[in-house]
Amino acid sequence: MTRYAALIEDIVNGSNDHLSVEQVYLRLKEKEPKVVLATVYNNLNRLMEEGKIRKVAVAGYADRYDKMERHDHLVCKQCGALQDIYLKDLTSQLRKQIGEEISSYDLKVSYICPSCRKKNDKHVV
Repeated sequence: MTRYAALIEDIVNGSNDHLSVEQVYLRLKEKEPKVVLATVYNNLNRLMEEGKIRKVAVAGYADRYDKMERHDHLVCKQCGALQDIYLKDLTSQLRKQIGEEISSYDLKVSYICPSCRKKNDKHVV
């Protein structure tokens, strides 16, 4: 593993946020001022292929990166905000239902976050 890959893995796994490529880049640049954005993209892709981090894609928003710890996500339908949720692992139930092995799943539960709900309530007269 390259030095950059190790630092990027630490940034993603050490964050409680769901970081975009740009956010990872800015955090890495604080430690490694000469790093370029392409290096971050390449290393994020390599770390995903190696199963060390995961990408969380939400339609209409920038991809974000997250630790591999088993969890799911709440996704705000209005602003795209992500929040971790911890539900029972569904792997055995899914396997039983489809009769096949599954390698992984990514559960995203849609909702409207408290911030957007407040904004919506202000617009209702």
